[in-house]
Amino acid sequence: MTSEFDGPAFVRSLSSGPGVYMMRDADDKVLYVGKARNLKRRVGSYFNRQDKGPRINLMVRKIARMEVSLTRTEAEALLLENEWIKAYRPRFNINLRDDKSYPWIRIDRRHQFPRISFYRGSRKNDAAYFGPFSSAGAVRESLNQIYRLLGLRQCRDTVFANRTRPCLQYQINRCSAPCVGYISPEDYARDVKAASAFLKGRSEAVIELLGERMQAASEGLEFEKAAALRDQIQALQKVRASQYVTDAANDLDVIALTREGAHVAVQVVEFRHGRNMGGQCFFPGNLDASWDDHALMSAFIGQYYAERQPPSEILLSSEPAEASLWKEALAARREGKVGLRWNVRGDRSQWLKMALANASDALRRRLAERDKVGQGLAALSELIDLSMPPERMECFDISHSSGTETVASCVVFGPEGAMKKHYRQFNIEGIEPGDDYAAMEQALRRRYRRVLEESGAVPDLLVIDGGKGQVSSARKVMEALGLDAVPILGVAKGPGRKAGHETFIYGDRQVKPGPYHPASHLVQQIRDEAHRFAISAHRRRRQKRAQASPLEQIAGVGPQRRQKLLQHFGGLQGLKKASAEDLARVPGISQSLAERIVAGLQDVS
Repeated sequence: MTSEFDGPAFVRSLSSGPGVYMMRDADDKVLYVGKARNLKRRVGSYFNRQDKGPRINLMVRKIARMEVSLTRTEAEALLLENEWIKAYRPRFNINLRDDKSYPWIRIDRRHQFPRISFYRGSRKNDAAYFGPFSSAGAVRESLNQIYRLLGLRQCRDTVFANRTRPCLQYQINRCSAPCVGYISPEDYARDVKAASAFLKGRSEAVIELLGERMQAASEGLEFEKAAALRDQIQALQKVRASQYVTDAANDLDVIALTREGAHVAVQVVEFRHGRNMGGQCFFPGNLDASWDDHALMSAFIGQYYAERQPPSEILLSSEPAEASLWKEALAARREGKVGLRWNVRGDRSQWLKMALANASDALRRRLAERDKVGQGLAALSELIDLSMPPERMECFDISHSSGTETVASCVVFGPEGAMKKHYRQFNIEGIEPGDDYAAMEQALRRRYRRVLEESGAVPDLLVIDGGKGQVSSARKVMEALGLDAVPILGVAKGPGRKAGHETFIYGDRQVKPGPYHPASHLVQQIRDEAHRFAISAHRRRRQKRAQASPLEQIAGVGPQRRQKLLQHFGGLQGLKKASAEDLARVPGISQSLAERIVAGLQDVS
């Protein structure tokens, strides 16, 4: 539908200074974000008579309104442009982000004995965050070093509050057991401070702190403690020696871009204070044929450093577009000089070669997987007589333990393979335990009611892990929602649940493609992924229930009251032995609440 937006009139109102512009469609969704040295001239170029190609012409036709934000310099506009791209994910901008948020290390400062842990998500509460890291492996490596060297706790608060003796982590020298008072709050606070210094790359400060503690233990004739601290220092020095990279004393990122036709991969390897923090590969989306390596590298730099501090040096496999402008913008973000280099020799050229080799290998494997999925989609379409290969397949599976903690999973596949950012899970409630039909109906109803309400994407093929009964339940729900046009494929397990011998149920037909058919391989992959995702969600739910304190189930007992009660009675076992009168003596606990707590604890005993 052609927009009625009057572009030339909007352009006449614009400033000739630098800034960022945003295009929105009739549904107020962001189409495109761009920056300009001269807003009037740049935005005006979209509305002249010159042909700009089918992609840009389509975008301009969809514009319903535009917004602009003036900046003081073009470098500021460059940074703001990438902040907006990161926030709005516009349809017509190149998307160089992966599906998941970056991993961080989190220290919860609200607790007397803070926990250090792996973390993904928003960073709004009162905690210290270190990162982001390029990969989950880099986070876990750093955490393992901290557990081994400093013994910070890794258990959740509910487990910590209910311990009466040290756990296995203490026995293997990976925790100092603050849960049972084996370390003072002051010593633990010093360990937290040392961990923060370590994560900031200041390992010398950690060695110095451990040395002071070793000397104090030796002077106090605590020779076993002094020997343990000596071993910690030697381990840390060994880690530094094994991870040191020649001539990389400063922070350094290596970014290598490779392409094959219209497909691109970008590999990033991070070095921080001489330590290799690992790498990650990104695959661009929304590519335009007119973008060359220089433009792609420029777009990647903008999006990658939109949410992280740039290092003092960045090695690139090719010169980015507007390189001098990027040096200025990144230096302003870092509040210090940033060196962008692409023609390098010596060790740095070897690091670039290594990153390029990784990018090429990742792209080769991705394209091979894509071809395999494409063949499977074509074969499946032919097997069940679809008019064309499906662009979007959604598969559902149910997981539970004897009817409890039931979870349904929904995984999504397309021509590129798994679309993990579209995965969903559903905690099933209010059904008879073990009723898989009711669980499937609830999951489908919740999933596609929301899709309809939010005008989301409807699948071209719905895959159900089950036989005729499950397919019948799914068809009933889809018809009730007005989605009866969506084809449904049931996958019934074969004899002995042997992989490759499943029966496909499609309408009134039953097809057995056999273990060597490409369609069978694809459906197995999708079904196994749905099963894995459901099992993982079910285990997390079951573990959360197992670790939950019985106090959490009692109305009126929030986190602060739980902590007061556990501290007052020395843990859950002491609390269970207390009477209502004993409980009522705790500040903030009324007599009626004390009686509810006693009754609630008796129910779970």
